[in-house]
Amino acid sequence: MRFAHVLPQGASDPRLAVVDGDDIVLVDELFDGAPRRLEELIEGGDDLLARVRDAAGNGARRHPLAGQRFASAVLTPPVILAIGLNYAAHSSELGLKTDSTPTVFVLWPNSLTGHDATTTWPRSLSESVDYEAELGVIIGRPAKDVAPEDALDHVWGYTVVNDITARDIQYSEAQWSRCKSFDGFTPTGPFVVTADEVADPQDLHIWTVLDGRTLQDASTAQMVRPVSTLISHLSRSATLLPGTLISTGSPGGAGYSRDPQVFLRDRSTVTVGIDGIGELTTHCRILD
Repeated sequence: MRFAHVLPQGASDPRLAVVDGDDIVLVDELFDGAPRRLEELIEGGDDLLARVRDAAGNGARRHPLAGQRFASAVLTPPVILAIGLNYAAHSSELGLKTDSTPTVFVLWPNSLTGHDATTTWPRSLSESVDYEAELGVIIGRPAKDVAPEDALDHVWGYTVVNDITARDIQYSEAQWSRCKSFDGFTPTGPFVVTADEVADPQDLHIWTVLDGRTLQDASTAQMVRPVSTLISHLSRSATLLPGTLISTGSPGGAGYSRDPQVFLRDRSTVTVGIDGIGELTTHCRILD
């Protein structure tokens, strides 16, 4: 199944929707006590998901997908874990060494935003803001010290993430959280696709188009460490709770490494996409 958080006309509170072709079904219209947010659906387990699936396919009221406004694919994850340098081409182009273990950092919740949103930042803070297309993994049931061969059993679904980064700050500080956690620097969505619809997370085409120009064009097969290894590694030291979002790293083609360099400009539009999951667009405004 495919889900999204939508903002009906005039509403400020996101509502969970099932996405079915050109239509959506608002989940909270299906039955009393139905979840309004993805995190509630995940917490309800397989039984709640099955109930939503049955109700959505049984004459439920449908609304057009066209014209919907989207909130972040995840709204209140327990934590947003990001993986750096997980594609050899990307670590090489940034002049950074891929370590023997994954590079892990945390993104701040204020950075989350939705598809087709406008992200702003002050020119005084950075004029070197870059894009990074990434596969987002959403945990469905607690994962503690899981083996790689069992790790994908803990995945609820997948989404698209743009890990927007202020490169000048990234290279001036030892930690990477702040440079990637400006307000709106973690667009996600617009859709979450349940894990059963993604046969192999290591066989997905991933790309970025900035102002009409394709700048990243790769496959998740090029990850240094696959999704299963990342989940296993992270679960050794801490339980990964349901709703946790893991952003799994970006392929080569970053703007920072190009000659001349290519950064997000005032009024730029950047779209990152993953086959079978969706395309996520962000509009950029730089404030003087």
